[in-house]
Amino acid sequence: MLNFESPKDAASFVKGNDVQQIDIKFTNLFGGLHHITIPASRLSRKTFEEGIGFDGSSIPGFASIEKSDMVVIPDLKRSFIDPFYKIKTLSFIGSTFEAADKKEFALDPRAIASKAERLLSKMNFANRSLWGPEYEFYVFNSVNYQNEENVCFYEVDSEEAHWNSLNEESANRGYSIKKGKGYHTVPPKDKLYNYRSELSAHLENIGIEVKYHHHEGGGAGQVELEVQMKELLQSGDQGQLIKYFAKMVAYESGFTVTFMPKPLFNEAGSGMHFHQMLFKDDAPIFYENGSQPFELSKIALNYIGGILHHSSSLLGITNPSTNSYKRLMPGFEAPIKACFSLSNRKAAIRIPAYATLPVEKRIEFRPPDATGNIYLSLSAMLLAGLDGIEKSIDPIKEGFDSFETGKLLPASLENSIKALKDDNSYLLKDNVFTDDCLKNWIAEKEKELEELNSRVHPYEIELYYDC
Repeated sequence: MLNFESPKDAASFVKGNDVQQIDIKFTNLFGGLHHITIPASRLSRKTFEEGIGFDGSSIPGFASIEKSDMVVIPDLKRSFIDPFYKIKTLSFIGSTFEAADKKEFALDPRAIASKAERLLSKMNFANRSLWGPEYEFYVFNSVNYQNEENVCFYEVDSEEAHWNSLNEESANRGYSIKKGKGYHTVPPKDKLYNYRSELSAHLENIGIEVKYHHHEGGGAGQVELEVQMKELLQSGDQGQLIKYFAKMVAYESGFTVTFMPKPLFNEAGSGMHFHQMLFKDDAPIFYENGSQPFELSKIALNYIGGILHHSSSLLGITNPSTNSYKRLMPGFEAPIKACFSLSNRKAAIRIPAYATLPVEKRIEFRPPDATGNIYLSLSAMLLAGLDGIEKSIDPIKEGFDSFETGKLLPASLENSIKALKDDNSYLLKDNVFTDDCLKNWIAEKEKELEELNSRVHPYEIELYYDC
């Protein structure tokens, strides 16, 4: 990732590297990526001070038509040469501001993440955090879907899948992957190795440090990629770019990518597990030698207590789709109870057993998925954990140390949104999230629920047509 000290440095790079276009990418409230492009000749100090104007009323979750004038300002610290554009293009990650006074826009996801970091920096027990999301997703060969009054269907296909073992046109040649048996499988069954390596190389080229990539459990093209832990805002920026690069590399290779939590019935779902830890300057504070349980400090336990105490409402942010709850079901690896445990992947919070050094001691919150806006997910988890520390919430006293006594996580989007309505004061601390932000978020999710509930499901035809 390029890191310019000043607009003059950016202009010098543009001139010295024959850059012809400047692209600015920004994120809507619900996590969708947008962009606007200007000729490189237009780049100036004014671009970084006043931004580029756009219609905020056309961006999901943003401004009303009556107050629609907004600007996006590129971040000098976040840019890269976009490898997917034919014309040499320097892409910036940008933040949105109100056009009239250039005030930080309260519904901009990067602004929310920045406010969460600023809140943490004022704490006396910690001032920085590190985050390591795990990126699980499916890579399919094709996808088709249609929703009309008289037609409702979807179909995806994967060259690796067991259902293609009899397809003479498939490149399976006897090397299909059985359902749920794709974890760390090798070529020739793993037909996505080159895709993952190309994606990994692209990410490394722009400064995103990849830990590893591998085939995941889903036999029909599920993969995983992990990156090094970064501070909150940078982790959010990387998350948006990883999605963008994953889709673009797939598109250019003839594949299609989905980060849906549960694109296939009765097959492994895709989560976005968040590894997280707090520091006071460079000193890790989640570790305490000899402390029980698991050598976790009191601060770490209270942080866990906050997340699990608020887990029902937290899922309204981190798992904000109806599809999310088709993954969080009994019988699969995804967690269904608010509890914490060492090395247990069915617990909502796993304490990695191999993270034994003080600087490694961390927690992993496993329910979230990639339908969440990563900036908001990161911020909400941090705020829940900080609330636990400030209120000294003891996860053991609340019964969160046992799978038997841990409370059930919400089983539907409807339930998690209801919990978010009832329990959101921890998100409003220091105006990190605002009332308008939560109001817009909840309204959109309730609209999605209403639209889905009013539609006829294809399986209903099978069940009830001959009633």
